[in-house]
Amino acid sequence: MPQDAEVKWELYEMFQAFLQAPVYHLVFEGLLMVWVMWLIFRKSYNPREKTTLTEKEKEELIAEWTPEPLVPEVRDDHPALNPRIVSGKLGKYVKVGEFHCLNAATHNYLGMIENPKVEEASIKALRKYGVGSCGPRGFYGTIDVHLDLESRLAKFLSVEEAVLYSYGFATIASVIPAYSKRGDVIFVDKGVHFAIQKGLQASRSDIRYFNHNDLADLERLLKIQEAEDLKNPKKAKVTRRFLIVEGIYVNYGDICPLREMIELKNKYKVRLFIDETVSFGVLGASGKGVMEHLDIPTEEADLVAASLEYSFGSNGEIGRASCRERV
Repeated sequence: MPQDAEVKWELYEMFQAFLQAPVYHLVFEGLLMVWVMWLIFRKSYNPREKTTLTEKEKEELIAEWTPEPLVPEVRDDHPALNPRIVSGKLGKYVKVGEFHCLNAATHNYLGMIENPKVEEASIKALRKYGVGSCGPRGFYGTIDVHLDLESRLAKFLSVEEAVLYSYGFATIASVIPAYSKRGDVIFVDKGVHFAIQKGLQASRSDIRYFNHNDLADLERLLKIQEAEDLKNPKKAKVTRRFLIVEGIYVNYGDICPLREMIELKNKYKVRLFIDETVSFGVLGASGKGVMEHLDIPTEEADLVAASLEYSFGSNGEIGRASCRERV
C-alpha cells in the first residue's frame, strides 16, 4: 500500500474515533488544552519586580502599624513580680519574706546545716583551703582532704575503695555509661530519679524497664533475656547485664526489696548497682544505707553511689564498690 494511502487511512480512523467519543470526554480534553495554552502564554510572576513606595506611602504605613508586645501584659500581683525570697540558713525553719516557716522542702534530714560543730569545722576549712580548688578532681583540683575523706568513707562503709565526686547529680549519671556500653542490657525500675535516667541515655545500652518494685515483672524480663542468650550464646558472652535500683526511691519514698533483688541478681547473673542518694545517712544503725538496714553484706552489690548533699548537708557524692568492681 502506498505511503499516502496509509496516512489517509490513519487520519480516517482518528476522525471515526473522534466521532464515536463521548461528549464529556471531548469537553474534558478541550478544557485541558485551554488550560495548557493558558499556562504557556500567561505572564509569569517575577520575584525581582519590586514595588517602589513613595516617602508619603512609607510614612502612612508606619503610622498605621501597631507593633505587638514582645510579652503579654502581666498583672501587678503576678507571683513572678513578687517572688518569695528565702533569707538565712536553709535549716529546719526558714525565713520567707516576713514569715518564719517550717521547712518541709529540704533533704537536711539530720540537721547538719545548723550543726554548730559542722559550722565551726567548715569555717576552719575555709580559712585554710579557701572556697574552692578552681579545678576538676582529675587535674589540679585534688588536695589532701579529698583523699583523706575518701579513705575514711571507705573504712566507714567497709569497702575496698571509695571515690569522691564534686557534684552529686554527675556521679550516677557518669558511672552508668562508664560501665555499660552499646549492646549491653540494663534492667531498671521505672521509678528511678532523673540523674539515673540521664545516665541510661548516655550509656546507649538496651534499657529494659520493669514496674516499680515489681519482682515478678523483673523476673519476667530476666527470663526473656535468658532465652535470648540461649539462642545466641556467642553474643551472650560479650553482653554485660546490669540491674539498677535505689535504696529509697526519690520519686516514691519507699524502700526497694533488696533481698529479693539480690536473689534474682545471683540467679540470672547480673551486676547490681544501688543508688543511695536518699537512704545514705537515713537507713541502718549507723546510717550506712539500705544494705546495713537489711543486714546485707556489702559484697552483694557491685557498685553503690551515695550522696553527701542530702543527709550530710554538704556537696558531692561518693561511689563505693566491692572487691569485684571499682569506681
